[in-house]
Amino acid sequence: MMLDAMSLVRQPSLKWDDTQFDPAPFMKDGGPEPFYVSSLGALYADDCTAVLPFIRDEVVDAVFADPPFNLGKDYGSRTNDDVPDPEYLEWCRSWIRECCRGLKPGGAFFLYNLPKWNVLLGAFLTDIGMTFRHWIAIEISACLPIPGRLHPSHYSLLYYTKGKPKTFRRIRTPILTCRHCGGEVKDYGGHRDAMNPKGVNLKDVWADIPPVRHWKFKSKDRRANALSTKILDRVVEMATVPGEMVMDPFGGSGATFAVCEKKSRQWLGMEIDFAREIVERIESGEIRSHKNEDYVVC
Repeated sequence: MMLDAMSLVRQPSLKWDDTQFDPAPFMKDGGPEPFYVSSLGALYADDCTAVLPFIRDEVVDAVFADPPFNLGKDYGSRTNDDVPDPEYLEWCRSWIRECCRGLKPGGAFFLYNLPKWNVLLGAFLTDIGMTFRHWIAIEISACLPIPGRLHPSHYSLLYYTKGKPKTFRRIRTPILTCRHCGGEVKDYGGHRDAMNPKGVNLKDVWADIPPVRHWKFKSKDRRANALSTKILDRVVEMATVPGEMVMDPFGGSGATFAVCEKKSRQWLGMEIDFAREIVERIESGEIRSHKNEDYVVC
């Protein structure tokens, strides 16, 4: 799926000093040098399949992965997003296996992809001993109808853990109201008085994720799709506590790392094409957060 890592030109680190985050406890000897470090995390400007083998066993608390979907999109010069289906699936299995090896017992693994791929990759996660938690449907409205098929209207977010989850924090979402009259949309079967004033329990269908269309939420140098920070907010809050480690092997536009910085989580990231753009966005504060009124119960 990606070009041979040996063909990549090693880029120098943008900055490094002893007061910054130290990735050494998480990395095996002989691994690559980070391209960038902040006070909380490190970014590697390499193919994730070249970096992941150097992650130590069972050192990561959560993984969030948003890989290319093999739809032929132009992500960057080092990424090939148009390969035969069996080759794409085998590539996915290779980095998924490495990510799960790096997870601590009870750690969480989130995989964002098309249902077409996640139904197969979910079976693989089960085969390698991971524990299924949820298939989260993230509602979208950007897809066009496809002749002869139902109108596709969601992306899939798989949620697995390495055995019993060591961290699961309950999240409540605001009670829905009409944007015109302000009245509540549902009557909750006449039991409104018994509802928690902090909101309703988070469901496995997320219909409140805003599309990332405005340039204030996207990188002008990376024109491919970007994820809403609201997704990462929920993943990070649900599966980790401050100080724990989140790993993202497909940095993309840098949203995962920005959320980790905001929420005091350590992070390890990889990005094959746009590492410099991610650093510029983090350093400048350019990555804007979507409004999120979730309430974390515990």
